[in-house]
Amino acid sequence: MGAQGDSSSAASTREENTVDNRQWSLQPKVEAMKEREQNSGIPPRELGVTWKDLTVQVISSDAAIQENVLSQFNIPKKIQESKHRPPLKTILDSSHGCVKPGEMLLVLGRPGSGCTTLLNLLANKRESYRSVTGDVHYGSMDAKEAHKYRGQIVMNNEEEVFFPTLTVGQTMDFATRLNIPYKIPDGVASPEEYRKENMDFLLEAMGISHTTNTKVGNEYVRGVSGGERKRVSIIECMASRGSVFCWDNSTRGLDASTALEWAKCLRAMTDVTGLSTIVTLYQASNGIYDLFDKVLVLDYGKEVYYGPMKEARPFMEALGFQCQEGANVADYLTGITVPTERVVRPGFEKTFPRNADQLRDIYQKSELYPRMAAEYSYPTSEEARERTRQFEESVAVEKNKHLGKNSPFTVSFFQQVKACIARQYQIVLGDKPTFFIKQGSTLGQALIAGSLFYNAPDNSAGLFVKSGALFYSLLHNSLMSMSEVIDSFSGRPVLLKQKGMGFFHPAAFCLAQVAADIPVIILQVSVWSIILYFMVALNMDAGAWFTYWILLIAASMTMTAFFRAIGASFRTFDDASKVSGFMISALIMYNGFQIQKPKMHPWLGWIYWINPMAYAFDALLSNEFHGTTIPCVGVNLVPNGPGYTDLEHQSCAGVGGAIQGENMVYGDNYLKSLSYSHSHVWRNFGILWAWWALFVGITIVATTKWRPLSEGGPSLLIPRENAKHVHAKAIQTIDEEKAGGSSSGEETVYDKEASAGEAKDTDKDLVRNTSVFTWKNLTYTVKTPTGDRVLLDNVQGWVKPGMLGALMGSSGAGKTTLLDVLAQRKTEGTIQGSILVDGRPLPVSFQRSAGYCEQLDVHEPYSTVREALEFSALLRQPREVPREEKLKYVDTIIDLLELHDLADTLIGRVGAGLSVEQRKRVTIGVELVAKPSILIFLDEPTSGLDGQSAFNTVRFLRKLADIGQAVLVTIHQPSQQLFAQFDTLLLLAKGGKTVYFGEIGDNAQTIKDYFAKYGAPCPDETNPAEHMIDVVSGALSKDKDWNQVWLSSPEHKAVEEELDHIVADAASKPPGTQDDGHEFATPLWEQLKIVTHRNNVSLYRNTGYLNNKFALHVGSALFNGFSFWMVGDRVSDLQMRLFTIFNFIFVAPGVIAQLQPLFIERRQIFEAREKKSKMYSWIAFVTGLIVSELPYLCVCAVLYFVCWYYTTGAPHASSRAGGTFFVMLMYEFVYTGIGQFIAAYAPNAIFAALANPFVIGILVSFCGVLVPYSQIQVFWRYWIYYANPFNYLMGSMLVFNLWDKKIECADKEFAIFNPPNGTTCAEYLKDYMMGMGQATNLINPEATEGCRVCQYTTGSDYLRTINLKSYSYGWRDAGLVVVFAVSSYSMVYALMKLRTKTSKKAE
Repeated sequence: MGAQGDSSSAASTREENTVDNRQWSLQPKVEAMKEREQNSGIPPRELGVTWKDLTVQVISSDAAIQENVLSQFNIPKKIQESKHRPPLKTILDSSHGCVKPGEMLLVLGRPGSGCTTLLNLLANKRESYRSVTGDVHYGSMDAKEAHKYRGQIVMNNEEEVFFPTLTVGQTMDFATRLNIPYKIPDGVASPEEYRKENMDFLLEAMGISHTTNTKVGNEYVRGVSGGERKRVSIIECMASRGSVFCWDNSTRGLDASTALEWAKCLRAMTDVTGLSTIVTLYQASNGIYDLFDKVLVLDYGKEVYYGPMKEARPFMEALGFQCQEGANVADYLTGITVPTERVVRPGFEKTFPRNADQLRDIYQKSELYPRMAAEYSYPTSEEARERTRQFEESVAVEKNKHLGKNSPFTVSFFQQVKACIARQYQIVLGDKPTFFIKQGSTLGQALIAGSLFYNAPDNSAGLFVKSGALFYSLLHNSLMSMSEVIDSFSGRPVLLKQKGMGFFHPAAFCLAQVAADIPVIILQVSVWSIILYFMVALNMDAGAWFTYWILLIAASMTMTAFFRAIGASFRTFDDASKVSGFMISALIMYNGFQIQKPKMHPWLGWIYWINPMAYAFDALLSNEFHGTTIPCVGVNLVPNGPGYTDLEHQSCAGVGGAIQGENMVYGDNYLKSLSYSHSHVWRNFGILWAWWALFVGITIVATTKWRPLSEGGPSLLIPRENAKHVHAKAIQTIDEEKAGGSSSGEETVYDKEASAGEAKDTDKDLVRNTSVFTWKNLTYTVKTPTGDRVLLDNVQGWVKPGMLGALMGSSGAGKTTLLDVLAQRKTEGTIQGSILVDGRPLPVSFQRSAGYCEQLDVHEPYSTVREALEFSALLRQPREVPREEKLKYVDTIIDLLELHDLADTLIGRVGAGLSVEQRKRVTIGVELVAKPSILIFLDEPTSGLDGQSAFNTVRFLRKLADIGQAVLVTIHQPSQQLFAQFDTLLLLAKGGKTVYFGEIGDNAQTIKDYFAKYGAPCPDETNPAEHMIDVVSGALSKDKDWNQVWLSSPEHKAVEEELDHIVADAASKPPGTQDDGHEFATPLWEQLKIVTHRNNVSLYRNTGYLNNKFALHVGSALFNGFSFWMVGDRVSDLQMRLFTIFNFIFVAPGVIAQLQPLFIERRQIFEAREKKSKMYSWIAFVTGLIVSELPYLCVCAVLYFVCWYYTTGAPHASSRAGGTFFVMLMYEFVYTGIGQFIAAYAPNAIFAALANPFVIGILVSFCGVLVPYSQIQVFWRYWIYYANPFNYLMGSMLVFNLWDKKIECADKEFAIFNPPNGTTCAEYLKDYMMGMGQATNLINPEATEGCRVCQYTTGSDYLRTINLKSYSYGWRDAGLVVVFAVSSYSMVYALMKLRTKTSKKAE
């Protein structure tokens, strides 16, 4: 107990000092709730965490090689590299500590030091690490025992993951509903009332009650602001009512006053309810730092300090590290391990610890170490055992009685399902556009399909049409459910997070999805059935309609469950989309429509039996044709026409199930010839539900097994073609280190002076700036549904060369808006006021001669850092500058930004590629290499960085300003050191109103004086930057309108006069920058070359995408080829030939679904940054994307042709094979163009994915396969049929394949009948063979009975019936396919032009 006593007495003395600051406004409420629980006899839940010797290792991946298309096939190299086992890397090295109930620990370290890893382990999340040794105890339980209490040991991650279309209220409603205790405290009327009270308290605690009805949103869905979203994730975490909380950088994106509120809230909850709280923060202010009990400092996994918060700074100062006046102590502690940051006190130069190992040794020898180690016996103490017993009892009291003893959940399974169902409906209704697109698409498709198969005749001509209509009903409803695969991945992170918090069992979520499917599918199928069934005039019988309806519902439910199971069974979207694309083609081919059941090859015929669509198709056909009589007509009746009307002497031909010599077919015989039967209908209905149950089961099992993706630490990717010289460089630096014998930690402030001299040389290469930028009376309004909203209200100011200006305000004050308006980046709204350069209106070239670094770092992931910088330099520096000089300037910037080590690594995506801070530097570099001649804007360049990186970034901007650049920066929570780097400040309040503009002064004295003058003095220890925000928007505003105070102040008057003077002065002199009058710096031809080169390189490295493309082609070609293996020359084989060509069309949907997300991602990069800085025109953008795809499309066409053409027994003559190949090659271009033009105009990838089936569905329907040309309705026949590329594709390939091919009838395909009164067959059929029956082939002309007539003589006869009249049609159609390839690419240009808006100018 001794240690406990010490810490509490230390705490009490500290409380006296800071009692006013620490008290949280809602603390009394927390105390009242706690008291109520105690009085109701609910034991307290106090655990505490203790850990020692905790070591974590992951597979080291400091630099992975990114293969390209060719190098991935270099097998010898692969084998040689696979022999080296990847080494393990230690990311946490024997860490130790103890957080008792009621204590708060702050974990500090730079990014990559292992802070998040430590928190993950303390939150008992270990799956993603390779090896974990050491022990962690929760109370007296070890980590294994604690696993069943995962709902009590909770971690809040740095990223917020939510369903973006839910409102904040719905999100919190769900979280609180799943955490209602079984035993509610006395004095609460009902569980529902308890839940509401808890929810209101949480919303109030973080001050976001006003957002209850706003969507949460994400990057693409408009919702609450970033800071508010962070707060939602904080209270969602608190709703779990846990006992141990880990918070990973939870103040990212919050402004200073909210961050402090949050810390006070944690302190209050921890003190009152006995939680153990472990927090890691970047850029923590001193106000927050002072609230903690203990601090732990990590340096690359080594624990260099762990002890009381009060002693951390004195301990480090005693070692010789100086903490500067007003610095954030937290930043000081993390900076100690960084050679360029730390400042060593005079007299300690020789003795201070140089690196982490030395620092840890000193710490372990200090008197502090044994004092802290004494706490590690806590888990075995009596007190811990008692607390753990109470904890277990308390959890048992709160848990629903129906749950098992080891269940981590709180409410019963039934309640979980209920809550999940409610949420599932909210998700569906929250995303109304998608819902309406789906239902509208069904309505549209039903009308089109209905008119396509309109009024099918009840004779043999209608058999194929009706089968087509039934097949199409199945096809449409299964294609609609393909989007389940995407949904599975978009909702997955949320599910993992909530499962980890012990909210619900994954099975509850799966059952909820099923429950939400039912009404949606019933609606969808009902709309479809009512329209299609009666337009096609299928069996007009109420029973038959309801059978059709219920069968479609069963099939749709089954297919939805099927695609959901595929989505759930794969870890990455790429794999799942490959499988689902392949599955759909297999299911379509083997459902009995394209290849009839008796004609399937035994080696793939088994697919039929495991195909749910086959059972549905069997049942639909049997329901339709059972008990009908189908008269033969047209080509199916031999002979017919004038003079042949005697039914005695005619016979059916080419209809399955016909009895030779009869002129009609019985429906049941027709079904039997397909091996279907009416007795199958309800059997198959049952089988469909059995499949459904199986798929739901698979989904549940797979969902339960989901794991978060594994942690390998951040890794850099080096493209294979650069690997050699990166490797050489690494060896060279190692040698230098050996020679110099210096460890990384040697250089200190004293060595900095020497290197400053060298830096001066690079400085003279940098561009200086002489223009003055001013803005006056700027007002910006946008239209909203509720009327006009003013976002900027009369703002004014200026930026001069050599000046570093800060733009500050609380979140939502319009900082980013002001930057966007000044940089001419807005495309909506109206702007009033004047923006001038050198007292003159903005020149044409303004957008590219001003640099603008956006808050989000948008980069092409497959280019290296150097390539990205060179790309920007070549395109944005003036056209007069020679190429060598542009590239030389890139090296200058790389040195300046200290990017040389990263120059040849890929930018990649966050997590695989550069870290957040490195990406930020690249963003700044991309703007700098453009030699911005007017000024540089930066939007929040420090948020999301740790203190050191933030300081580096700002120090670097200061360096730029000192050489004469003009820089304007928006900034969040700056520490005092950061704030001191700026010259002027523009401070905005909510609604874009100015509160202050002018000098900051030395140590911010000028601003302090200004606020003191109007009654808000800044206390000594407080950071002036935080103080100002508090005054303007937070707790200290004293109900003054600070905007009015400013407008009526003498300072404001002085600013106005100064501004007019600056403008007049600048306007009288010659302008500082010359405008060349060009919109883009480089001519269009140069742009085309540079942009296309970049796209070529990035596709060449994008192996995943290309391999997917190749695999889809090879896979579907072999599948198609072997299913239609060596098609024969029977009459029924003609249709097989038609379908094998038809199947080639279906390579498109899979490739398009993969191509569009890539196109849209590129388009976002272009629209977010490159278009706005006038880097290159949209023409270059589209050309680059189109040209880079072409070589791979040629490869794809060859692959498909080789794998498919010869397996189907197609003609070998080179004129035929060559023609076919040419058309196939052109088709690759046609569908790529179609996919790209849909993507060019689609707002996002989901929309594009929903538009695809619609466009492709219409093209497929009207190409003359599903309904022959002669039977297409007149309304469609004369325009859509002729405007359809698929029609000409099919036409030319059929002609090359079948023209002049001999046809041999099979026995059962002959029409057999007797000629009247003993004439020979030839005599009887003479007129017929001249007229209607020109194509027919009479086998036995001399016979007098049993004439055998075959429908066709050659393939050409069949082609004439489908509107292909001569061999020349083959090349005619091939030529038209080329025309369509050209026109589909020109559509990409047209639609991209439509999307491109011009920026707004000030009026």
